[in-house]
Amino acid sequence: MTDGVRVGDTVHDPARDRVGVVMAHEGPYVQLRPLGGGREWDADPARVRPLGAAELLSARVADVNTRSRTGLGCLPEATPGGHTMWSLAPEGAEQ
Repeated sequence: MTDGVRVGDTVHDPARDRVGVVMAHEGPYVQLRPLGGGREWDADPARVRPLGAAELLSARVADVNTRSRTGLGCLPEATPGGHTMWSLAPEGAEQ
């Protein structure tokens, strides 16, 4: 476990058994948001751990699969840093 996580890191929170992106440091906590967006939660920075490359890929695939099964859909978007982000597809958009 580490308390050296930075904003933007993707981490596992064992207290909730969830994966989230570090959005901010607030008081003694880090605020995490689910990969696909949603409500943030507070986590103990000493207990969360950054995901490895394979774990991050697995978490992203699981998120995209969930969106596909629930009919939300998603479209890839390139960011200036060359990373791929997934966003909700507008109704009727091609995927």
